[in-house]
Amino acid sequence: MIDFELTEEQKLLQDMAHKFAEKEIVPVVCELDQTGRFPIEIVKKSIETGLINLNVPEAYGGPGVGILEECIVAEELAWACSGVATSLLLNSLSAWPIVLAGNDEQKKHYLGRMMQKQELAAYCLTEPSAGSDVIGIQTTARRDGDQYVLNGTKQFITNGTYANFYVVFAYTDREKRHKGMSAFVVDRELRGVSAGKKEVKLGQIASDTCSMIFEDVRVPRKSLLGAEGDGFHIAMQVFDRSRPAIASMAVGVARRAMEHSIDYARQRQAFGKPLFQQQAISFMIAEMAMNIEAARLLCWRSARMTESGHGRASKYAAYAKAFAADMCQKCTTDAVQIFGGYGYSREYPVEKLMRDCKVFQIYEGTSQIQRVIIAREIFRD
Repeated sequence: MIDFELTEEQKLLQDMAHKFAEKEIVPVVCELDQTGRFPIEIVKKSIETGLINLNVPEAYGGPGVGILEECIVAEELAWACSGVATSLLLNSLSAWPIVLAGNDEQKKHYLGRMMQKQELAAYCLTEPSAGSDVIGIQTTARRDGDQYVLNGTKQFITNGTYANFYVVFAYTDREKRHKGMSAFVVDRELRGVSAGKKEVKLGQIASDTCSMIFEDVRVPRKSLLGAEGDGFHIAMQVFDRSRPAIASMAVGVARRAMEHSIDYARQRQAFGKPLFQQQAISFMIAEMAMNIEAARLLCWRSARMTESGHGRASKYAAYAKAFAADMCQKCTTDAVQIFGGYGYSREYPVEKLMRDCKVFQIYEGTSQIQRVIIAREIFRD
């Protein structure tokens, strides 16, 4: 049987996330967007509330909820501010490699630090010359006795400035290409680890984004996740689990744009009647509503496909990510159009949503890369 109803526990989680977003995030959205200040106080409150580290298993002190629950929370947090939501949810992204490939000692140590010490982590895959082309990374990890010597620069790293440790992907054997890529957990205090300049961005200004430099960093052998050569496979497994939540964030932003559009269309008069009675406007909002609903269902379906261990989870994660990102861009652009000249002004809320949403078509794999994955899976079938 197919059931589209959330369980009582999921509804409670959704309500808790929405109330947190309303109380803690919405009041400071404008200030964070203007100043670019990292919302550390919101991060701490979200840890105390239990809204981040959702994928940390119960055995290691976390809630251990599923990917669908992550999607539910992601939508509500991004509804308030996708920049703040990105900062909050980054710990889950960073935890996935440890959950999937870490041994018991690594899980106890690093996941325990996330839970008990309220530490932040960052995920270091993208590089200045390697974004969607994961195989194109240049960072290396050379074996030297019981250590690896790590060298390379990572780019566009969320929470990099504030993270206590990093999951870093590097080549241990470049000749083997993707089969020579490995993953490491690297502590911030190791010599040679440093954060580069903070990026000045179009949107999601509340999230910290910087480069990370690893210069002759000596990483203990015990920090290797899985075996040498497992890195690419780990990264692909992480994408299948992170993309549904990223897509759900796009749904949250689009939903917020639609709600603002509905309120404005009720209040604003044109040609002697409210905007919503103008067919050109009402049809734009109707299209927002149906596309938001469709995107949410794709997010939930992809979450379930991944959780079930289905062999084609990558395709469904790509469906959700591409559709939701493109849908969000259209919804926020239409919201600005509905507001007219006011939509272009920073005194009104929709221009921020339009700026914030663009990155959904870029990070975690561009919308074009999602189509590459979908086409590959179709023809593989």
